[in-house]
Amino acid sequence: MAPPLLLLLTLAALFLSPTAHSSPRRQPPLLTTAYYSKTCPQFEKIVEDTTTNKQISSPTTAAAALRLFFHDCFVGGCDASVLVSSTRFSRSERDADINLSLPGDGFDVVVRAKTALELSCPGRVSCADILAVATRNLVVMMGGPYYTVKLGRKDSLTSRASDVEGNIPKPTMSMNQMIQIFQSKGFSVQEMVALSGAHTIGFSHCKEFSSILYNYSRTSQSDPAYYPEFAKSLRNACADYQKNPTLSVFNDVITPNKFDNKYYSNVQKGLGLLQSDHALSSDPRTRGYVELYSQNQNAFFQAFARAMEKLSVYGVKTGRGGEIRRRCDAFNN
Repeated sequence: MAPPLLLLLTLAALFLSPTAHSSPRRQPPLLTTAYYSKTCPQFEKIVEDTTTNKQISSPTTAAAALRLFFHDCFVGGCDASVLVSSTRFSRSERDADINLSLPGDGFDVVVRAKTALELSCPGRVSCADILAVATRNLVVMMGGPYYTVKLGRKDSLTSRASDVEGNIPKPTMSMNQMIQIFQSKGFSVQEMVALSGAHTIGFSHCKEFSSILYNYSRTSQSDPAYYPEFAKSLRNACADYQKNPTLSVFNDVITPNKFDNKYYSNVQKGLGLLQSDHALSSDPRTRGYVELYSQNQNAFFQAFARAMEKLSVYGVKTGRGGEIRRRCDAFNN
């Protein structure tokens, strides 16, 4: 006969065991680099071929995909919600004001990869995974750092334009507002500065910085943070921006087609385009990181890669929290 104490401990273990009266809670499946190894073994090659061909034919694709990825992840997580088109009954994220300027090449590279994957392994690969891997591949093609992208994201079941406001940094925001947005998503000031280095490629529309370029004050036509000759050349380049809203300028005027650390030295010299660029180099909370990354490209690359790995798993949907869309711009139902 078991001693009373041992018997009590045995009974307690039985009653406290999660399997005693109910099955344990099922944990959502974890993302893994080998997610498609059996269900779609050609996944990596198909996405790589698609991104390579698209970037060669349209050199603005890398910057477009990178910006699209940020705008997707910062609104509810990396779930391809930004790819959904609006309908008569609902206005989706991509039609929110700040997303109207997202370049078409970013959307197109995902659609091309999805089309090829649906032919090879139909119904297996999410649009969210495609966007995450395509972005990484394109960053590497431009000379940027390689970083690991884990897979297994599901596509969102919702996309609302009303969810966008306040979740994506705007170039006219104060540094306090910028930091608050990043911190609300679990990103530090250092990670914010590292992710801002994405401005080493791509372009900005003149209307995004016109308020600090023209009629800035009674004593200065442009923001004094601009290098004077640079401001003058920008005013000439953007002269017709009101008539032609598509006018744009490279974010990095020194090495616009290379992913490097020149963005940081540019903003230190007054060669940044946006108000937020100028703030990064002047605010005491961010200035030290700008100085570090301008002097040490390896430090920038390492920080950017870590931040992108972290961003790529932010708010992901798994299991029944999402679906694998048949086409990226529409829900399955």
